[in-house]
Amino acid sequence: MEAAMRKLKTLGVLMKEMMQFVKEDKLWWISPILILLVGLGLFIVFVQGSALAPLIYAMF
Repeated sequence: MEAAMRKLKTLGVLMKEMMQFVKEDKLWWISPILILLVGLGLFIVFVQGSALAPLIYAMF
């Protein structure tokens, strides 16, 4: 449990640094790319090992 909390805290720090980078360097065009990558990553994590795996495999 402690390791999971540490990883979650690290992820939060990483996201905070990314948003600070985007804000300071005025790279707002990169925000949709980051959102898409995070969404795709979450999708892969939640679908992994489920009944949807054959469907996703067939799509790609």
